[in-house]
Amino acid sequence: MKYMLKVTVLWFAAVLAGCASMGGGDIAQKRSDIIKMKNETLSQLYSEKPDTRAQLRSAVGYAVFSNANVNLLLVSAGTGYGVVHTNKTGNFTYMNMAEGGVGLGLGVKDYRLVLVFHTQKALDTFIEHGWTFGGNADAAAKASEKGASVQGELYYGDMSVYTMTKSGLALQATIKGTKFWPDSELN
Repeated sequence: MKYMLKVTVLWFAAVLAGCASMGGGDIAQKRSDIIKMKNETLSQLYSEKPDTRAQLRSAVGYAVFSNANVNLLLVSAGTGYGVVHTNKTGNFTYMNMAEGGVGLGLGVKDYRLVLVFHTQKALDTFIEHGWTFGGNADAAAKASEKGASVQGELYYGDMSVYTMTKSGLALQATIKGTKFWPDSELN
């Protein structure tokens, strides 16, 4: 039983590392890749929900993350990277993320997360402390542009949250905590 648990944990870690990796390259290339992911994600969000364009423009700032998530029966974990944009200054803060949760589910998915900060305090707290607690329920069967996903998110604080599944196969309902922190290499 212990051997099976170790194999499962190693598989879990390998899948997460592979799915959420920024790949190689120097600092400038990694930043460029993150900005490209941000732009593609916002383009998709604006296409699916046109009213969000005005919401992001009028917000204090926003964040866009790429995340890989694995759910194995009662445990959920994920890792990713992204960027926070402060509208007033135009500054970017590059960040990492990791999440863990408990609940029922099974699957692996690659998704994008957009957080919209409605107050300066929410933005500052996010960058400085980065903890977010919430619940998640979703169903996804998607590869590239084929398939569909349905998801719902609940977070606390002065922010709106949007998720978009890029690919994966998952059915899960979890309570989770997510830690976001500035990337010391890219900032």
